[in-house]
Amino acid sequence: SFPRRPPDTTSKPVTVTESPTPRFRISRHKRLAWWGSGLACLLSVVGLLVSWLSPGIGAPLKPGLDFTGGTQIQLERQCVLSDCGSITVDQLQAGLAALTLPAKAKEQAPSLASAKVQLLDGGQTLLLRLPVLEADQSQAVIVGIDRLAGPLKTTGTSVNTIGPTLGSQLLQGSLVSLLVSFAAIALYITFRYDRVFAFLAIVALAHDVIITCGLFAWLGIFFGIEVDSLFAVSLITVAGYSVTDTVVVFDRIREQKKALAQLPLIEQVDVAVDATLTRSLYTSLTTLLPLLGLIFFGGSSLFWFSVALAVGIAVGSWSSIGVAPTLLPVLSRR
Repeated sequence: SFPRRPPDTTSKPVTVTESPTPRFRISRHKRLAWWGSGLACLLSVVGLLVSWLSPGIGAPLKPGLDFTGGTQIQLERQCVLSDCGSITVDQLQAGLAALTLPAKAKEQAPSLASAKVQLLDGGQTLLLRLPVLEADQSQAVIVGIDRLAGPLKTTGTSVNTIGPTLGSQLLQGSLVSLLVSFAAIALYITFRYDRVFAFLAIVALAHDVIITCGLFAWLGIFFGIEVDSLFAVSLITVAGYSVTDTVVVFDRIREQKKALAQLPLIEQVDVAVDATLTRSLYTSLTTLLPLLGLIFFGGSSLFWFSVALAVGIAVGSWSSIGVAPTLLPVLSRR
């Protein structure tokens, strides 16, 4: 028989997994994030209320032609060496108010005293917002403008008319689509996460939509910027982007809760935000680049749609990084 080998009494080293140290700790800047977002939301709500109480608007956002109905006429002037001559909006509005339009039998011709005129491209393009006009009445307006600010290009004329009934249907359809999309997002998050996560995701969604709407409320008050059906589309897109970005951060936080269970929740949030920070910034940047191209080169028809998307995506990235994760430890303790 062979002699037994004595047991090894030396202790083996125990490997301890060190927790990752985040390069950027969002918890150190949480009060700055809360104050910034709170101030932006407060200004947005004030803008919506001021717009609603304004006699010239009477709504949280200034409704455009899609929602109110009317006739929009766009005219191009023939300019010599890019010089379109001196003409003002007041002169055009006074000329429109003095026009006499043809009327149908037993009907009174619409008044153009409330017509709105915009000068675009240095006065080369004229944009007229008028009541609902018939074809012969629109032609009379074009002839009158030609005498005031002509000569006009025959190829640059466009006339769009939306009746008041269709405008109200578009407004109702836009509101219903917004409410349905927001309700579907809220239901999905509620079933996908626990109540605290779902509540914070909805808070981030409301944060992004309120700030975007508040910006356009102030633009409508000071510069007469109107919202149309494309603005409703931009809000739905912003809502989807905001929730997607927030869900990515929340998924990483749930993973860290298992891997770093020995750390307090605020440390887990810092690690999760730091791990997803680069991804969130790169995604937002690559989304904003084509929108900037549309803003600068997409023309007037897509300009404000692109601005709304760009603002909403930028604010959505901020809320998913600085608002929703920093509120999670506070609400979890309570």
